[in-house]
Amino acid sequence: MSIKKQTLKSKPVCKVTFRIPKEMAPEANEATVVGDFNNWKEEVTPMQKLKSGDFTVTMELSQNQSFQFRYLVNKSVWINDEEADGYIPNAFGEENSVVNTL
Repeated sequence: MSIKKQTLKSKPVCKVTFRIPKEMAPEANEATVVGDFNNWKEEVTPMQKLKSGDFTVTMELSQNQSFQFRYLVNKSVWINDEEADGYIPNAFGEENSVVNTL
């Protein structure tokens, strides 16, 4: 998995690209990124499936903030990003990934 960040000079946002490689979710037919930035609504931020089998989406997030998130694969499997900026325990006894736009 990977997270790419690009700070924009024209406005106070950071373009963040989230990516799930095919190897991390080989059986995936669909994936979404769910987190603080979309009020944990599972249907709001679908990821695009590439020809390679990877999933990706780019979002504009506010600068100088930390956001918790997870990936939801096939509407049933939650996975974290191995390259997240950090991890925070959640209420379900698991961890959420963290991305910082600092």
